[in-house]
Amino acid sequence: MIDALDIDLAPVVAEQPFPVLFATVSGAHLYGFPSRDSDVDLRGVHLLPAADLVGLREPEETRSRMWDRDGVEMDLVTHDLRKFVRLMLRRNGYVLEQLLSPLVVHTTDAHRELAALAPDVLTSHHAHHYRGFAQTQWRLFEKTGELKPLLYTFRVLLTGIHLMRSGEVQPHLPTLLGEVDAAPAYLPELIAAKAEREHGDAGVGHARVRADVERLHTVLDRAQAASALPDAPTTAHDALHDFVVRIRLER
Repeated sequence: MIDALDIDLAPVVAEQPFPVLFATVSGAHLYGFPSRDSDVDLRGVHLLPAADLVGLREPEETRSRMWDRDGVEMDLVTHDLRKFVRLMLRRNGYVLEQLLSPLVVHTTDAHRELAALAPDVLTSHHAHHYRGFAQTQWRLFEKTGELKPLLYTFRVLLTGIHLMRSGEVQPHLPTLLGEVDAAPAYLPELIAAKAEREHGDAGVGHARVRADVERLHTVLDRAQAASALPDAPTTAHDALHDFVVRIRLER
């Protein structure tokens, strides 16, 4: 299995027509349950020139690059800084996980500055993101019976609960098992099974996991209601606006 941190992105970054501000590892490696044959999902931010944003042509705000390394598929997807920041302000936990991922393979001062601003966008309404993501993955599990969407379901519910309680974005499922007391006791077994195969049956009773998923939805609802996180960001919008303008004009 490729070490998620042992990825030399220098040639790929050099090929990009625009500066890449950061790239981190997301997906199963970040969530703590990669398989032997898992793809490596890289996510980040690039910076379009100002001229691309003020003219009549629609800019290419999202770019992707796929390649193979030692038989493992690598997938790099980046958004322009403005688009990424707008997603941050839309209570999108997914982009915050990418921004704050500890699996950093390319970084800059701008990346570190943006990460420092991330806590200011967190609200109690981020629970809606994780609730909706869990519902999507649960429907996929019901359709396929596969382990992967089931683990995703539990992961996002526990991430949402932990965020509501602590104000911390923590997407790593093994860590969450020690942080959230509501986590089902059988999850370590499912994580171990996922390490052996990317696709395969969950191997657990449907009624059992349904009951636990429904229970965690209730726990998330209660955690949101009791959360100390604000209903809306206060100073984040202005600070992020100033940041985007400054970084754009500096390049």
